Parts: sequence; structure tokens; C-alpha cells
Amino acid sequence: MRGGEMDRRSFALALFLVVAGLTPVPARADLPDGFVYLRDVAPDIEQDMRYAGLNNFTGAPVPGYEAGECVLRRDAAEALKRAQRSAQALGLSLKVFDCYRPERAVRAFGAWARAREDGRTKSQYPHLSKDALVPHYIASQSSHSTGLAVDLTLVRQGAGDRPPLVRDTCTAPPHAPAAQADDSKDKLGNTANAVALGKLGPGELDMGTSFDCFDRASNTAFPGLTPEQRRSRDLLVTLMERAGFTNYPAEWWHFSLARAANRRSHDFPITSRPQQ
Repeated sequence: MRGGEMDRRSFALALFLVVAGLTPVPARADLPDGFVYLRDVAPDIEQDMRYAGLNNFTGAPVPGYEAGECVLRRDAAEALKRAQRSAQALGLSLKVFDCYRPERAVRAFGAWARAREDGRTKSQYPHLSKDALVPHYIASQSSHSTGLAVDLTLVRQGAGDRPPLVRDTCTAPPHAPAAQADDSKDKLGNTANAVALGKLGPGELDMGTSFDCFDRASNTAFPGLTPEQRRSRDLLVTLMERAGFTNYPAEWWHFSLARAANRRSHDFPITSRPQQ
């Protein structure tokens, strides 16, 4: 094929993708076919990938999370980009906590739940015993492993320099932290401290509980919310549903892409995004 003809075909393909509302993201050799790094599709979505560091309900980096990157199926990433555009029109932004989850991470969650209680992350399940978390909160299978599910919240744009608030337990009202208890860092350079699990990041809307709060207060329709918390949850659900996602009623932060084909689970590790 002559170079001029190839250039015309490449241009026509790129034009089609733009008109169709899709993002012409190059394939990555390190990801299975159909998967993309969210940064390649919607780089303006904030990422706080909890399971790659210490700030999660296990208190340690989770197997399979070798880098703090959001990986999704391409169709889910494109839908999330649409939700982000709607959020930005309101002066807000999406912030993701978890995206694709390797099956080995799901197994690690189960092993953690069966292990002896050490109390380190009790603030994330203040009203339950650890062995009561299975199977309602910690299951043997996860829709995240298909690459079609995402955990996220909403943040105010331009609020990155605001100090974070904290919760003493995942259901407690947020307040200003008194002091940082420990400045140790995990392998990704994230700072860990005694109140990290209850942190409400800079600019995050108050949803009534922190992410991964194993409590009935995390139910999306929980009746004991303040009017502000109710509006924040309802807005998140509305933005995500308009983009094609459905909410898991037990967790205000969890959404899955509806009407997606081929929901096969995967177990490839999440690695660093190659530099372009």
C-alpha cells in the first residue's frame, strides 16, 4: 500500500472515532486486548488507587496492584469519560479509588477476612466483627475483575490544595486532623498515618461515609444522611447512570457498566503505565 493511501485511511479512521465520540487510544502491549489505562482516555479524572498502597481496609498493598493506575475495559473507560464531562460542567471531577481488580486480589481479600483480627483497620467496620464481612462485603468474585466496574467519588475542581479532613471511624463525621501520627511511607511513596483510612481527600464531597466502609450507612439509599450527603450521593448516581453505569445499592461508590458484553474475569497484574 502506498504511503499516501495509508495516511488517508489513518485520517479517516481517526475522524470516525472522533465523530463517534470514541478516543483513539493506542494498544498497549502490556495490557490484554480491549483494556486501557484510564490516563490514556480521560487524564483529567483524579486517581487515588487505594489498594496499591497502605490506605485500604487491609492496611497493606494488595497482591496484583503493582502500580497505582486505573485500568479498565475500553468501553468502561469511554463511558467514565462521558461522566467526567458531565461532572466538569458542574465544577466537579470524578475521583477513582479502584477500577480493574485482578482475581488474585479478590482471593487476597478473602484470606485477609479469614485471618485473625489485629484491630489495625477496625475503623472500616466499626459495628461488625471481621468474620461477619464475608460474604456480604467481601465476596469470592468481583465485577471489578471484568474491567467493567469502578469505585469512585466526586471532588470540587481546583480544591487540590485544601487540607484533608478525617473520620475517626468510617461512619463518623469528618473533622480536621489534630496531628499526623506517623510519616512512614509505603513502597509507592504514599504517606501512611493513624487516621489515613478515614481521610476525606481535598475537595471530596461528603458522602456520609468513607470509601470501603463496611457498614449499612454505606447503602446508597441509607436514610440517616444529612441533606448535603443525600444530594452528593444522588448527584453521583445521576451522573454515572446517564453515562451508562448502574450502582450497587449496598455501596454508594460502586458502579458497573450496564449492557456490556463478555463479562469474563481476568487475573493479570496492574503494572506501571509505559511512558509514551
